[in-house]
Amino acid sequence: MKGKTQFKPGNMLYPLPAVLVSVADSQGKSNLLTVAWTGTVCSDPPMVSISVRPERYSYHMIEETGEFVINLTTQNLAYATDYCGVKSGKDVDKWKEMKLTKIAGEKVKAPMVGESPVNLECKVTKKLALGSHHMFLAQVVAVHVDEKYMDEKGRFHLNDAKPLVYSHGRYLSIGKEIGSFGYSVKRSHKAPYKKPPKKT
Repeated sequence: MKGKTQFKPGNMLYPLPAVLVSVADSQGKSNLLTVAWTGTVCSDPPMVSISVRPERYSYHMIEETGEFVINLTTQNLAYATDYCGVKSGKDVDKWKEMKLTKIAGEKVKAPMVGESPVNLECKVTKKLALGSHHMFLAQVVAVHVDEKYMDEKGRFHLNDAKPLVYSHGRYLSIGKEIGSFGYSVKRSHKAPYKKPPKKT
């Protein structure tokens, strides 16, 4: 086994979900931005966070309305996801350029991305000015899922949508399943990943 190389302190928590965040200002003008710094905060109440640089075009929209939608991305949305992260909404209409469909939200003014398999409508509860980025803590007030990933028993199969993740400057599609939650303690399982051998 090789040794470890130490890097300076930095953000190396990868992979991360690369999501499209849709926002709108008080006049109803909307925009999209790509966010990789997002995560689950709490399950009850359901809460999430996104971190955004104050200089980004969409920042003032979130501050104005206190609302946004997190739209999960897929392999098919990889090009649009990258484009919405490098282009500014003050210069281009990202919805139009990427041919993305706006769907009205039920609880927030920001539209949802129709091509996304999961849309989380969010309302900001707190903003934390942390430095280069400001974190918006938000409660999930509604969830919408694409029915084509639902089976006849009402179960949702997100992995069939080939979710997109971001890792160290690269976009990746989620690979093959190696187990399900809790499989390591079940008496029998069919997962291809075996428990590590005992050390002697």
